[in-house]
Amino acid sequence: MLVRSTRMAVLGVVAAVLAACAPTQHTTETATHVDDYGTPVGTQPVREGGDLVMGLSNEPDKLDPTTSSSLYMRYVMSTVCEKLYDNDASGNLVPQLATALPDISSDGLTVTIPLRSGIQFADGTTFNADAVETSLTRHWKMEGSQRTGEMGAISEIEAADSTHVVIRYNQPFAPITAALADRAGMIMSPTALKEKDKNFGDHPVCVGPFKFVKRVPQTSIEVERDPLYYDAKNVHFDSITYRIMTDPKMRESNLRSGDIQVADTMSPQDVDTLAKLPQLRVLTSGSFGFQGMYINIGNVDGAGKPVKPIDTAIAKDARVRLALSLSIDRQKLVEKAFNNWYEPACTPIAPRTSYATRASTACPAFDPARSKELLKEAGVQLPYPITLQVMNVPDHLRYAQALRDSVAEGGFDLRLVPAEYSTMLDAQKRGTYEALLLGWSGRIDPDGNTARFLTTGSNGNYSGYNSPILDDLLGWAAHSTNAAQRGALYEQAVRFIQRENPYIYTYRLRNLTVHSTWVTGIEVYADGAVRLGKAAFVADRKG
Repeated sequence: MLVRSTRMAVLGVVAAVLAACAPTQHTTETATHVDDYGTPVGTQPVREGGDLVMGLSNEPDKLDPTTSSSLYMRYVMSTVCEKLYDNDASGNLVPQLATALPDISSDGLTVTIPLRSGIQFADGTTFNADAVETSLTRHWKMEGSQRTGEMGAISEIEAADSTHVVIRYNQPFAPITAALADRAGMIMSPTALKEKDKNFGDHPVCVGPFKFVKRVPQTSIEVERDPLYYDAKNVHFDSITYRIMTDPKMRESNLRSGDIQVADTMSPQDVDTLAKLPQLRVLTSGSFGFQGMYINIGNVDGAGKPVKPIDTAIAKDARVRLALSLSIDRQKLVEKAFNNWYEPACTPIAPRTSYATRASTACPAFDPARSKELLKEAGVQLPYPITLQVMNVPDHLRYAQALRDSVAEGGFDLRLVPAEYSTMLDAQKRGTYEALLLGWSGRIDPDGNTARFLTTGSNGNYSGYNSPILDDLLGWAAHSTNAAQRGALYEQAVRFIQRENPYIYTYRLRNLTVHSTWVTGIEVYADGAVRLGKAAFVADRKG
């Protein structure tokens, strides 16, 4: 009876939200900095051939679209593994390996995707609906998949004919097209999958302007032009080498010397100076993503496994987590740590996107006095100690140190533990942390920024958070095909998240990518991926 009563209460909350829903209103917030996403090569004269070197700010995890959770994997795979759909510079969803946006049945339960024909994977295998069905089914069903929750409550995937694949649902799933514009939409060679199985990421084979050549761990990843690519005439480089360079000063030095021609995630401390150099161009864009703190509430046996209680006040008592959120001076921190290049982030809903409203993007007030009151109500010692793992790179450490000073005003003793990026990815999956400062590059649909991390049982629920109320709010938002209803539900979800704080949102970066003016056609959108596949050296480059 208790379960039924809880469920009815949850549905009552959802019903109230739906009854009160109104058309979603965009915020009037404007960007502090002017966006420059880069421009395609187009008709400008370029030099054919040559080898591009990119300084990559962190090493990717396995190059497997099904299991990866690394942004840096997306950089590399953007050149070797195309998706069914993509984002464009304006944030619109556009076909890539599909030929048009999906045809969705009137009840929302059947999604039919039309596919390109007459093209091949890099190993010569024919690209067709059977191949797409194989990849999508792997994303959906494979043990350890990070994509399952992103794809919704699927009942069946089948190839209707050679150029159409059909996804059938138990309930409508509005975000599916957006999900297929990211790793869930990356299509792998079925021949390679059969040969490699779970080791596919060691030598990925897909459809793309380039094909994988080799990887030297902690050093580099090399790809080369794929002559089988369907649009090979618009691919110009012979090869691209992604050189792992975690130190931003090293990336800056190598850009200045010309040893690398492009680098991602440049430091806000350096970008103003780099922008003044005539041989370099700075690309800058907002982000769909966010940075913040995972709080381990119940991730004991690994993300996606049944949650278990953790005997700490911050895990057991939402008042302690709320106090931590209220003790963060988000605006002051981005000004101090990032020269105001970044902006505060307070919710999973990115500003200047379709579902951004004042209510869904509002920040909690900085209120250290209230923070101390909440800690006293929770009966914990002051200052309350928290161990925070943070990436061992200068910008992250600078922010974490400023964060430590801020939360000290609210009654916290933040103890910083620097760690490598790969170590932190492992810790968030296994649950071997108390608090962890790590972000998400973001998705165009809010479901991709919420359900993956906050839904009970999701493989991306790294905090081990469990709430039937939030599950239903996010579930109804995903199942609704009415934009106004979805907007109202996400507003309600944001209010709930800001009370519970399983993840505490802190700031939203800008994508700061710098490249040599010897190169043209590099593009970086708000999804965070650096696109090199159709770039080229300019025609009049010497040497």
